Amino acid sequence: MTQSPAPPLPSPKERRRLREAKSLSQADVADKVGVTRETVRSWETGRTTPRGPKREAYVELLTTQDPATTSADTEDETGVGTGVEAEAEAEVTARQEPYIEAEAESGAEAEAETEAGSNEEPAPPPPPPALTPPQAFDALYAFCTPALVRQTYLLTGRRELARESVERAFQLAWHRWPEVAVDRDPAGWVRATAYEYALSPWHRLRPRHRHPEAPPADAADRALLDVFLKLPPMYRRTLLLYDGVGLDLPETAAETEASTPAAAGRLLRAREAVAERLPELAAPDELHRRLTVLAATERLRAAKPRSVRHGSEHRARTWTRAAIAFTVLLIGATSLTLRTAPDHYEPPMAPGATVRDLPPRAASGPLSDEQLELHAFLKDQMVSGPERLVPEAR
Repeated sequence: MTQSPAPPLPSPKERRRLREAKSLSQADVADKVGVTRETVRSWETGRTTPRGPKREAYVELLTTQDPATTSADTEDETGVGTGVEAEAEAEVTARQEPYIEAEAESGAEAEAETEAGSNEEPAPPPPPPALTPPQAFDALYAFCTPALVRQTYLLTGRRELARESVERAFQLAWHRWPEVAVDRDPAGWVRATAYEYALSPWHRLRPRHRHPEAPPADAADRALLDVFLKLPPMYRRTLLLYDGVGLDLPETAAETEASTPAAAGRLLRAREAVAERLPELAAPDELHRRLTVLAATERLRAAKPRSVRHGSEHRARTWTRAAIAFTVLLIGATSLTLRTAPDHYEPPMAPGATVRDLPPRAASGPLSDEQLELHAFLKDQMVSGPERLVPEAR
């Protein structure tokens, strides 16, 4: 019998993904492993690596599968198990069962060969087949949606806007899936898009957003949400990313498109504003816990991933048809203009001008004798009136 090697340590990104899949915060991992929260954060960012017993406990915590504990922790953390997440997890588990069994069989064969003293290396397990774009999108949607809806609710304080922001972000992600699929952090891409849509100032012009929604039932949750929503949008977003999501300072600065000193300044001022109104939340760990509890008390559900994909495709078809109709209208207007426009140059008529140096118009000449007699006769006849009114019978 040979001593089994130490379990492999996942990559920094995989460590964070496994922790979030178990619905564990960095403080929870720190308590179970016996280190500080800052140490866990440095492990997940790759700055340091656990060693010795801490490494074994950390790897065992991340890789051990306990369905009962996981489901219980998830219900305690979120307050409600979404049907979307359960459906996606069941589908992914069903697809991966053959490969998990094959990997277990290959591992058993390798152990048997090692015990027999064989020096041959075991054959590597076959790689799992690549998921189709809809399957990969559905898996990303099921993994990110529950937490992302709660985060956008904390940003806006509106349940409908939180669901709409997440669905619109995933619709845009499906529309640009070739770009999102190769991104180094697809979840971060969708999160940034959802935050941008949720914090858009144009929502103030919508009629249904002129009236506030019902606040949380608990008085402490209402006070925390009121203080959180009174922060400037960028302070609110920075505080949520650092103390709520658990990103480190450089990642928070990159996602908010700010420098690291600027992000640190926003974080400090946001913490001071919260601590001024709620002194019991001056500690970052307590603030993180209260934000998690506040988000978990709201029962927020999102649409099915299939309906989100269909909505994205319908939206793309609508905009495409509108662009085609506008192009056809523009071509028709141009053709009509070319048809009715003159095809040759017509010079305009010059305005009239006064002709100078011409003799004045001459008056009529003197009357003849006959004209004078007629003029005198008519003048005499006009003096008396009856002849003018009653014609003479001749």
